[in-house]
Amino acid sequence: MKFSKWDYCQYLLSSPNNVTLTHLADHLEGFSHDTINRYLRGVELRPRHLWERVKHLLETSEDAYLIFDDTVIDKESGLHIELVSRQYSGLKHRVVDGIGLVSCVYLNAKTGHFWVIDYRLYDKSDGHSKLDHMRAMFQSAVQRVPFGTVLMDSWYATKDVMLEIEKAEKVYFCPLKANRRVDDSSGQKPYQGVATLEWTGGEEQSGKSIKIHGFPKEHKVTLFRVEVSPHRTEYLVTNAANTANTARASHDSSPLSLQDAHMVGALRWKIEEVHREAKQLTGIGKCQCRKARLQRNHIHCALLTWNRLKHHAYQTQQTVYAVKQNLLSDYLIQQLKNPTLNLRAA
Repeated sequence: MKFSKWDYCQYLLSSPNNVTLTHLADHLEGFSHDTINRYLRGVELRPRHLWERVKHLLETSEDAYLIFDDTVIDKESGLHIELVSRQYSGLKHRVVDGIGLVSCVYLNAKTGHFWVIDYRLYDKSDGHSKLDHMRAMFQSAVQRVPFGTVLMDSWYATKDVMLEIEKAEKVYFCPLKANRRVDDSSGQKPYQGVATLEWTGGEEQSGKSIKIHGFPKEHKVTLFRVEVSPHRTEYLVTNAANTANTARASHDSSPLSLQDAHMVGALRWKIEEVHREAKQLTGIGKCQCRKARLQRNHIHCALLTWNRLKHHAYQTQQTVYAVKQNLLSDYLIQQLKNPTLNLRAA
């Protein structure tokens, strides 16, 4: 019997904390550390392999959402690991040593279920930027799955990306940075930072028509000022009013409102759930192998494990945290009944 990625995924799912090849070999009969290491060095698990395993789990819909974002897998204690580079971490609000992961999540908003369907690892040496990875995944998704709307962070809200989404006849919602230059006067006034715009009561509720600096002359989009919290405001821009898929974005034929924009914008945070759960439950950041191929395969298996864990949670109507915790329940019951180390007898 040969070692396979499913053996490794099972380990990532079952191990409560330690994620090393030595630890796995110590607990998996018949496989040595060298055997597991040779497998992870030799196999090439790629994003298309993740897609092949997740596509039959999807609950597809023409109204579905694609969500793009990136996260940094912290490797501050692994400076000699290949793929590690200095990157800004939104979680820690500073530059850290880590591996950049760009993810594509498919969300069925009617059921609330979502899955990772594609990913890329950001490697400065290969010449591809995070924007390049996002566009490649978008192009693949157009060919693979039905969807109506794209949600993404301000980092991806570039002219080329937004126009490419429009060319595919899809709707996008994305925040603009506060200093992004826009014009709401039809050319009567100079461009100004989006945060300095003045709003009427009607515009607050129905959005403001603007032109973003650098876009084609007559290209207009709709801007909403969304109060995310008492201390945070997002400037959410969408092409929904200009696109045939408007009804898909708002789920009915009525004009888009501030409430709709707030609801759709909030869905973008589903991808943050993916990244947080993968880090907490699959050990995606705990592999200390130095070689790039081993790191790539480990991250691939962690995402595959998350997809299967999430699918089981949907089927059993549990949270992924409950599913993971339940794996340890039998052990806890056994130890309380017949402890290996009996403190009463000590």
